[in-house]
Amino acid sequence: MKRQREMAKSDAHELDRARLAAIVDSSFDPIISKDLDGTVRTWNRAAEQVFGYSAKEMIGAPIFKIVPPHLENEEREILARVGVGDHIPAFETVRQLKDLSYITVSLTLSPIKNAQGHIVGASAITRDITASRDRERRIRVLLREVNHRVKNQYAIILSMIRQMRWTETDPQTFERHIAERIMALSASHDLIVSADWEGAALADLVAIQLKPFGHDDVIAFRGPAVMLTPKAVENLGMAFHELALNSSRHGVLSGKPGTITISWNVGQAADPKTFFVQWDEKTSDPFPAAGEPSSGFGSVILRRVAPQALGSAGEIIREKFRLNWTLQGQLSGFTTDIEQ
Repeated sequence: MKRQREMAKSDAHELDRARLAAIVDSSFDPIISKDLDGTVRTWNRAAEQVFGYSAKEMIGAPIFKIVPPHLENEEREILARVGVGDHIPAFETVRQLKDLSYITVSLTLSPIKNAQGHIVGASAITRDITASRDRERRIRVLLREVNHRVKNQYAIILSMIRQMRWTETDPQTFERHIAERIMALSASHDLIVSADWEGAALADLVAIQLKPFGHDDVIAFRGPAVMLTPKAVENLGMAFHELALNSSRHGVLSGKPGTITISWNVGQAADPKTFFVQWDEKTSDPFPAAGEPSSGFGSVILRRVAPQALGSAGEIIREKFRLNWTLQGQLSGFTTDIEQ
C-alpha cells in the first residue's frame, strides 16, 4: 500500500512536470532557466524564435551569449541577488540576438530551489518590448512636433493680424479675410498631420489650397511627384492661397477667360540641387492696375515670408495679360523625397 502511494505520488509529480514543461514550451515569451553562474539549463521555443539560437546551441552555454558586453556586470549582479534570496522586481534591459542586433526586453525573474529549499538558479520570462518602446519614442517625437507646429501656427496668425490691421480698415472685411487665411493654414496643417508630420505631396497641397476657389477647368498642374517638408507645406500653402485670392478678385478665378498653370521642377540654372516653383496666370482680359498682390499681407507672403522661410528667391512679374510668380531655392529646403 505504501509503495502504491509512493508510485501514485511519483506519477503525479511527473504529470505536474510534464504540464509545466508543456506550458513553458508553448509560451509566446522566451522562458529561460539558468544556474547562478549563468549556465543555461532550459531554452523554450519562443527563446529560439526571438534570439535566433537553438536550444542545442544554448543549453549548457553561458547566458552571456545574449547579454551585450556592456551589461554583463548587470547580469552578474542580478544573479548574485537572486542567489541570496533578494526579490527582483520586473525590470527593463537590453539583450543581443544571434545576428548581433539588440532588442529591449522586460525581464521577470523567479528563484529556482532544489529539494532542500536552497536557491540554485533562476527562471526568467523575457518579453520583447522593442516595438512598444519604439512606439512610445515615436509618440514623444510627434508630441514635440505638435507643440512646435502649434506655436508656429500661433506666430503665423499673429503675423497675419499685425500685417492686416494696417491694410484692412473695415472690421467685417478684416474678419472675413483673416478667417479665410486661417482656414487655408488649417488645410495645409491637415495635410501634414495626415502624413504623420513628415510633410505632404506638392500636388495635394496645390489642390487643397485651390479647391475653395473653383474653376478647376482652367487650372493645370505640372511637375514630378514631390514630397514637401512641413515648413514648405506651410509657406507654399500660404503663397498659393494668396495667389488664388488675388486671382479670385482680379484674374482668371474671378471668371475672366484664361488659364493658370502651377508648375515645379528639380534642377534649374545648371544646378541639379535646386527646386523651382511657378504660378503662371494668363488672361485675355487685361489685369486692372491693382491686379497684383503688390501690397498688404499677400505681398509680404510672396515677396518675403515664403522666400525667407525656405531659403529661396521669390519674384513677381506683372504684365498686361499675365501674372507670374516664381520661387527658387535649394532642393533640401523644399523636399523630403522625390519620385522621378
